[in-house]
Amino acid sequence: MSKRILVFPCGSEIGLEVHRAMRHSAHFELIGGSSVEDHGRFVYEEYLGGLPFHDGPDFAERIAEVVLAHRIEAIYPTMDAVAETLQNLAIRLGVRIIGSDARATALCASKRATHDLLADRIPLPKRYSSPTEAEIYPIFIKPDRGYGARKCLLADTAETAHAFLSGHHPAAMLLLEYLPGREWTIDCFTDRHGALRFHGVRGRNRISNGISVNTSPSEAFAGEFAAWAHTINDILKPRGAWFFQAKLDAEGNPKLLEVAARLGGSSGVFRCLGVNFALLSAFDAFDQDVEIAPNTYAIELDRALDNRYKVDIDYTHMFVDLDDCLVVRGRLNHQLVGFLYKSLAEGKRITLLTRHGNMLEDTLRRLRIRELFDHIIHITDGEPKSTYIDREGAIFIDDSFRERNDVAQHLGIPTFAPDMVECLI
Repeated sequence: MSKRILVFPCGSEIGLEVHRAMRHSAHFELIGGSSVEDHGRFVYEEYLGGLPFHDGPDFAERIAEVVLAHRIEAIYPTMDAVAETLQNLAIRLGVRIIGSDARATALCASKRATHDLLADRIPLPKRYSSPTEAEIYPIFIKPDRGYGARKCLLADTAETAHAFLSGHHPAAMLLLEYLPGREWTIDCFTDRHGALRFHGVRGRNRISNGISVNTSPSEAFAGEFAAWAHTINDILKPRGAWFFQAKLDAEGNPKLLEVAARLGGSSGVFRCLGVNFALLSAFDAFDQDVEIAPNTYAIELDRALDNRYKVDIDYTHMFVDLDDCLVVRGRLNHQLVGFLYKSLAEGKRITLLTRHGNMLEDTLRRLRIRELFDHIIHITDGEPKSTYIDREGAIFIDDSFRERNDVAQHLGIPTFAPDMVECLI
């Protein structure tokens, strides 16, 4: 039987990658959970909203209730601080927490602790105790705990640094040598036996809000980064997916930025080469040995905002047009075809309602879509399409505004142009 996994918080970039990575697995059922109304509720079919924040006083009690009520067998934390909290609650909750143990998670949650652990073993940026100690400006100031370049500052002068730090607790911030060069993420996987099974370098080619939105595998400093991966693995002893980031200093030498005891949001570039970090981590968490055999073709990942919708329509039947709708410029509209197959899986019925030429059956066979339809209505007498729609709980999809308007006016059912279908998927 498949294992039920709570992904929390499910609307983070990591939570969305976990969904992309595991949604088609027959071995696991994903339940999304969030403390705020975020994108996760548009993505996860089984979704739990309104959960307490991980640092709230009732978090442990509420999560324990969720685990029991929803038969949760493992929790996949998707933020560093959440992982640290859940690892400390693992025994009390009686479920597996996917990822590294409490020690490794706590060390990675603090960049200062990570740097202290790896000092003299891996090149690190210089760290200053105060703005006046820095001999060269600019310097980079960032939180000891946090991610995504939040609350960071590139300070050009000591005065600017002092002014910025006045609004923060001194121990909460790190003052570091500024690294102006290229940047990489090295995605890694360590199995339950402690063996580093995979590490892959990818360039952070374009960054937005601290997130790599364009990335591709890289051979840069391959030997050096491989040595770093083994060193970090030996000292930190992570489990499952983890990564570290490196950046070039002013002399062109790579230095370690941070280590994270979780998968990277853009690690999907390696997933599409055959290294599914989320799925590997889940199997490993349930003490199953895994094999990794990546492909070697060139690949590039580019990320942008996407749209998801929730439409309050209850329908059981759809009528869909063929020309310039299901077929555009002689090619199948793959988004609409995908939606129709999804609808069939949900038990909906589909009628093709078309004014196509006399060779309709030949066209459908050539396009290999004949079996999509429960019923086919071929209009040859010029009658309006509204005449042929007699189903309750129906919707109508057609490229023609005239046809859609006629159906809406006479039948009062929802009508959709091909570009609107994305809101139904």
